[in-house]
Amino acid sequence: MLAAVSELLVEGGYDSVTVDAVAERSSVHRATVYRRWADVGGLLADVLAAAAGDDWHPPDTGSLRGDLRAVNLEVQAALTGESPITTALIAASFRSPAAAEALRSFWDGRFERCAVLVRRAVERGELREPVDHRELLVAATAPVYFEALLLRRPGDPDRWAERAARDYVG
Repeated sequence: MLAAVSELLVEGGYDSVTVDAVAERSSVHRATVYRRWADVGGLLADVLAAAAGDDWHPPDTGSLRGDLRAVNLEVQAALTGESPITTALIAASFRSPAAAEALRSFWDGRFERCAVLVRRAVERGELREPVDHRELLVAATAPVYFEALLLRRPGDPDRWAERAARDYVG
């Protein structure tokens, strides 16, 4: 059923995700969907929870700049790729409090996984503590989101990663 939610969201946006549409796409009775999820927000929250449970780990390129560049390239690919599920879930979070909370939880998990980028940079002598890993990652990735989501144009993730790393490395 979660695959059906993702497909519907990508195909038609938030308004296309209804219990009836999910039931039809999943070939189950709508009562089955209602038994598990009270509403569309619950469906979206579970899609995000499933994504948060993946085995993704931040890249290790041997340098902070390289790691930030690699993260930015992954973010840009997720936002501009052929399957726009990432952007569809972000958009849906503005319409559903349950999806918004699940998205916040997803990002909290991603930020925690990325704390290792800062630890490695400190160990290599690239950064001096204290460094707020979340602040660093937001500074490095925010321009990618701005360009891809708000301006809807490709940007330069290399430049942004370089700028964020330089701001913290000195």
